[in-house]
Amino acid sequence: MQINILAIGDVVAKSGLDYLCRRLRSVIAMKGIHFTVVNGENAAMLGLTPAQAEAIFDAGADVITLGNHTWNKREIISYMEHSPNIVRPLNFAPQVPGRGYTLVERDFGTVLVANLIGRCDMDFGPDNPFLAADRLLAEHKATVTLIDFHAEATSEKLAMGYYLDGRVSAIWGTHTHVQTSDIQVLPKGTGYVTDLGMTGPARSVLGVRPEQSINMFLGNPRERFEAAPGDCKMECAVFTIDTKTGRTTAGEALRIHD
Repeated sequence: MQINILAIGDVVAKSGLDYLCRRLRSVIAMKGIHFTVVNGENAAMLGLTPAQAEAIFDAGADVITLGNHTWNKREIISYMEHSPNIVRPLNFAPQVPGRGYTLVERDFGTVLVANLIGRCDMDFGPDNPFLAADRLLAEHKATVTLIDFHAEATSEKLAMGYYLDGRVSAIWGTHTHVQTSDIQVLPKGTGYVTDLGMTGPARSVLGVRPEQSINMFLGNPRERFEAAPGDCKMECAVFTIDTKTGRTTAGEALRIHD
């Protein structure tokens, strides 16, 4: 059986969340999607609230992944404890709340979704994501295995892609909010793209008002970031996966923009 997996880039701010809620089900129908993963760590600009998580699930997401802003909204902690399909980076310190992966049963089999965070140019020191992936794959087998690698460096993302090639169905990068043009099927059958992009204000610097970002780079006093006004976009990717082999047979990057 061939199934289509939809992976959606970081949802940014209320406008990005509203756009996701308005457009996601139409994209699912248009592309014949069987399973959807959404990165939601920026829905509150920095972090995710329980109400926003519920909105993402209601919009059509099967799993929500997070990243370096996981803890910015502390109220998400108790919510995560009772919601198995929201996952924070697996290689965070072992004592932190939540879970780094989930197993979801569907009529075509079991889907394993994991979230990893990179170590290059990040402002904290998580466990080695490569070794964390090894441990996860040694412990769990699934029909389809999907990885959201939330990382800054393109080299770290590419290295992880090749490291997991043939061992997972698809791996995609998040965090940098810029859609890359390298979607592909790696030599051993793993679908890959360095970054999905973002869901949020189209005329912005990573979702932020351009003048605020410019001021920061000029060295002016920092201010609280605000979402840029105007139309939004949704950047994402579709991976077609053979459930008999667990391998990707095709990949397509999408940018939805009214």
